[in-house]
Amino acid sequence: MSSNGKDYTYTGHGTNDQGNHYCSRDHGSSGTGYHYSNTNGSYYYSNPNGSTYYNSGTGYSQYTTPSGQTHKSNGSSK
Repeated sequence: MSSNGKDYTYTGHGTNDQGNHYCSRDHGSSGTGYHYSNTNGSYYYSNPNGSTYYNSGTGYSQYTTPSGQTHKSNGSSK
């Protein structure tokens, strides 16, 4: 798959039994990452530096830094 001019290459993608889409990414020497886009509008990113990002699609989001600090926004976590 092409890198779309970004600093990563898509290495895989698909849809699970629940209809949720995922993509895996290779960031070269930085490592790998992936993301999910879910049918309920939420999405989740796992980055090669160890950080993660979750967005509920309803106003709630959470970012976790590589060191484990968590930053949350207001909104529904469902």
